[in-house]
Parts: sequence; C-alpha cells; structure tokens
Amino acid sequence: MAWDPALYLHYADERLRPALDLLARVPLVRPGHVVDLGCGAGNVTALLKHRFPAARVTGIDDSAPMLARAREAAPDCSFAQADIAAWTPAQKPDLLYSNAALHWLGGHDALFPRLLATLAPGGVLAVQMPAMHDAPIRARQHEVAAHGPWATLLTGVGSAPPILSPEAYWDLLRPHCAALDFWETTYLHALQGEDAVVQWAMGTSLRPFLAPLPAELREGFLAAYRAAVAPCYPRRPDGTTLLAFRRLFLVATVGVASSS
Repeated sequence: MAWDPALYLHYADERLRPALDLLARVPLVRPGHVVDLGCGAGNVTALLKHRFPAARVTGIDDSAPMLARAREAAPDCSFAQADIAAWTPAQKPDLLYSNAALHWLGGHDALFPRLLATLAPGGVLAVQMPAMHDAPIRARQHEVAAHGPWATLLTGVGSAPPILSPEAYWDLLRPHCAALDFWETTYLHALQGEDAVVQWAMGTSLRPFLAPLPAELREGFLAAYRAAVAPCYPRRPDGTTLLAFRRLFLVATVGVASSS
C-alpha cells in the first residue's frame, strides 16, 4: 500500500509539532547543504528552507506519491527518490535532518554511525523517532493480525521495528560526536473525529498490515482493530480522543577536523 499523503497529513499539525521541536534545537546558523532524509510530503522540508534560506535543501524519500506532494509544498527545494536505508550523499551535508523516518529501518547500530560519517566537519545529525512499539496503538496491530481470517495473509508482516533504548543510542553515538543533545517527549495529542486513533494509525503504522489484504478482509481487520484500541483510547465527554505519543530526539554534532 503506497503512502497516501492526504491520509498522512490528516493530523498534520500534530505530526508537525515534534519536527518543529527538533528543528529548534539544531545549533547551526548558516549551513550550506541541508538534507531532509525521509522527507515525506515535504511540509518539513519547507520549514528547513524557511529556517535556512541560503542553504541548498534536498529532500530524500522512496515514495513517489509523497515526493509529488513534496515538490508542491517546497518548490524551492530539490528532491530525489531513493531508499533511505542505503542512501549516501554525493556531497557531505552540513545538516542531516530526519523526522519520523529512521524508525522504519532496522540495523541502527550500523546505520547511525554511517550517517554521522556522511556529515561535513562540524555537521549535525538531527533525528526524531516515535518510541511507541509497546503502546496499544502499535501492540494491538500485531494481536489483531494474528487472529482472524486474515492471519495467514499477515504471517510475518509487521510495522516499524522497535527502536533501541535511549541508553543504547547514547553509547552508540557519543564516541563519534563532539556534542550530543538527547531527550524524550510524550505528546498528548488531542484528536478530533470518529475513530481518531485508527485514522492516525492508517496514515502510518497500519499500512503494512492493510497492504496484503483484499478489500473485504481489510474492512474486517479495521473493525477488529477499532474494537481492540477503543478501550485504550476512549473519547472524552467533549468528543476528543487523547493519544499519548512518546518520541525520542537526538541532535549529534561531529567534530571539526584539526588543522595540524
């Protein structure tokens, strides 16, 4: 199932807030080359260009529909379609920024040092990733997938793998950095509308489960998932659904090469 920009952006303001929080902590003033790795629909790429108007800003993503939307959202930036797991820049960027993308990839013990090594001297790797693999919105997906007429089709199917612990990322990155800024935030998103948590998940983590299913099984799966998560995220008396969403942030700055 291809990424659907409209579905992903249904809760655009809530998804944008952590991107802004990450950008606010980037310590660069005038980077020459900025890369948005896993740029998606380009709304964050446009923010990077606004923050650094003199920079050459490039968005990288493997989804053609997302890139088409990104080119509209940020016409003064350049974009390229590539597998972000294997992507290597032709020129070393000063800022490698990735908002809610790298958690889809495994092998972080090799991936993160490799990304740091692509940076120009004094460059910054800024990353935000959801840390939600144990939360009901994610855990119930696997439980529902294992039971029902869709179970055979979903054997071996999963969503984004669990990320490492904060301590593991610190130990992994700190030896390669001149400075490391590191924090977690749990956002309490106040979502509006019917089946708000299901709608949120359909834009991201439910995609791998829905993709293999024919239409009739897809509707049944969604109904079962809706019933499974409803007790965990009840609507408040005013109709709002509160979604607690934990995210890990890191801003790693590499050293400047010695002139001696």
